[in-house]
Amino acid sequence: MQNINWGIIGCGAIAHLFAQAIKKLDNCTILAGASLTTGRAEHYTKTHQIQRSYSDYQSIVNDPDINAIYIATTHNFHFENIKLCLEHGKHVLCEKPFTVNAQQTTTLVTLANNNNCFMMECLWTRFLPAIKHLSHLLAQDIIGEIHTVKASFSICGDFPPEHRLRNKSLAGGALLDLGIYPLTLAAIVFGETPTHIQSSAVIGEDGVDESSYYLLEYGQGQRAMLSASFMEHAPSEGIISGSRGYIRIPDFIGAQELHLHLNNKPSKILTFPFNKDENFTFEISHAIECIRKNKNQSDILPIDKTTAMMTLMDTIRSQWRLKYPGE
Repeated sequence: MQNINWGIIGCGAIAHLFAQAIKKLDNCTILAGASLTTGRAEHYTKTHQIQRSYSDYQSIVNDPDINAIYIATTHNFHFENIKLCLEHGKHVLCEKPFTVNAQQTTTLVTLANNNNCFMMECLWTRFLPAIKHLSHLLAQDIIGEIHTVKASFSICGDFPPEHRLRNKSLAGGALLDLGIYPLTLAAIVFGETPTHIQSSAVIGEDGVDESSYYLLEYGQGQRAMLSASFMEHAPSEGIISGSRGYIRIPDFIGAQELHLHLNNKPSKILTFPFNKDENFTFEISHAIECIRKNKNQSDILPIDKTTAMMTLMDTIRSQWRLKYPGE
């Protein structure tokens, strides 16, 4: 398969970022967009000069010219959208969080295997050059034995009740939408399941966590202290501390720099710049390479890592007794 034809399910703001990013790549095209919101698919396809527009999802999965589908709907719809695509033999990229819970993810793994489809969660941070280099540095033990990871991600705004962050029916809340990023940084650094999980949350009037905090223990004194919020102003950065120094990652979600501080040595800034319209290019490029090689999953973000993350977030939510409709 040389040229990959993409379809888009859900034509909101995040889908526009995907369309901008894919223009940077060769031998791939967005062939169609689909949305259940009247006029949205037409606007999206016209904006990006896409050939086909659908007002339902069945039509786009029935399109024989489409090889893969990117899903950019709200969290609560991910499971049914992915399932529909897999049942029609389409490769799938789906925005994070992959599903609402681990049980849904496990069901989809079986379906993807049975239909020989590639399936990957879109968590763009994992695919950035800076983060890939971070993994290389940690493998070299450049900061010695790692003791702690500290990371927070906050976006403070006046979000209305119907906004996806506040809306419980859309599986809203800080954890699934924002907390997954600091949790991912800890997973990249420690590469294993925490041995102990302690968390707390500020549950708002909408019934979801407005702010949440996670303390993860990994044995041998290793810990991750993480937080997420859509009510707090706070720097979005990650700090990895070791026995011989530390690495600070400004804006670790879209990392372009690694600040390396080693004991008794001058600090060093390593840069990995890219343009804003290339935010998703790295993950899309990786997915295309996997599809062309007939792989069913990514080697950077295999489905077992996605399942482990969903299981971790299930455990955290259970500590707050937070369940979403249908669970």
